Amino acid sequence: MMTVGQYSTNNGGGLVRKYRIAVVGLAAALLTAVTPAAQAATTLPAADFRLKATAYSGLIDDLDAALPNVSVPTVVGDGNRAATSCSPAAANRVAAFCWNSGDDDVTYWIPQGITTTADAYGEATYEGTTAILVSWYDNGTDGIDRGIRVSFVDYSTPSAPTYRHVLLVEPYTTSAGQASFRPVNLHAGGMFWYGHHLYVAATSSGFRVFDLRHLWQTSTTNGSAIGRQADGSYQAYGYKYVLPQVLAYNQSTANGQAAIRFSFASLDRSSTPDSVVVGEYANPGAGSRLFRFPIDYTTRMLTTSSDGYARASEAYEVSVQSMQGATAINGKFYLSTSDGSGNAGDLATFKPGGSVVMHYDALPIGPEDFSYWPAKGQLWSLTEYAGNRSVFAVRASAY
Repeated sequence: MMTVGQYSTNNGGGLVRKYRIAVVGLAAALLTAVTPAAQAATTLPAADFRLKATAYSGLIDDLDAALPNVSVPTVVGDGNRAATSCSPAAANRVAAFCWNSGDDDVTYWIPQGITTTADAYGEATYEGTTAILVSWYDNGTDGIDRGIRVSFVDYSTPSAPTYRHVLLVEPYTTSAGQASFRPVNLHAGGMFWYGHHLYVAATSSGFRVFDLRHLWQTSTTNGSAIGRQADGSYQAYGYKYVLPQVLAYNQSTANGQAAIRFSFASLDRSSTPDSVVVGEYANPGAGSRLFRFPIDYTTRMLTTSSDGYARASEAYEVSVQSMQGATAINGKFYLSTSDGSGNAGDLATFKPGGSVVMHYDALPIGPEDFSYWPAKGQLWSLTEYAGNRSVFAVRASAY
């Protein structure tokens, strides 16, 4: 380990490529340009950052009546794609799989967030299933913006995962007064599963919340249509299942604080109470922040005060550029950072009050969100670039 200003770097058995002790000045300058050191973490007034929930959608009952309602085990067990084995270049890797060739190569769907049944419940299963969920956003380059899809991966047999994509939708009332739904147009950079709720990060506003007790089966006869059609059918761009948004959390700040950029999110079951970690992606030269919000395990909603606001319990400016994911385990924060499409990603850790430790090149190219599986001690992540996509876990205790 060596110290760079107030930062530390750890070679993790030879993993440090940048900032080696024995580098010449020119090489050091070039490597610094790839992944420069950030500033020391600064504590911010956490209570200045808050979220407030909207009302639960009244259209859910109407759509429940109009569409077949199916269970999570049904969807997980109805996989129509087979994952493949692969060996992504992650240090301390303990598990991995890759998508089929179509999903690995597609350029208009981009994978971003990850969560598992270990987030949903402490026993790491949901209604008897063991699953991994991955969010993808549609960049619209093929002429249609389908919003977000979530891969429901059956991980009951880790050596042979299967999966199916489910479209996320937002219920609304048409001009004719009929219940319908439309795509959810978000980046979906992070998500976490908690009880029956799937929380998806909404970059500028906060969270969208989806209820897994209301998975609907739709018609697959029209791959270019969405919502209720003139013939009374409900279409979802050819996807067999949809998952509806039931409420949202919208952010606000106090005392002149800049709004949070909800770039990614994860669940921390090691804190008391359980909590949500939120972080910001920032370009070189811009600050980035981390936040923690308590969450209530009885309601599966963010913990609120009497005024209806859910306030952050911790807030830090870490100024680590290009953060793509973060979580916390027993008080230590774990951050994933990207170095573009041509360089391996990095893993950073820090404890409040201490220095940030950088583990350079510890992650594959293009790392994204984090999710921790406590019983296995596994830190799960994924990569985003077409043709080089994987889902993988590393041993958290190695960091």
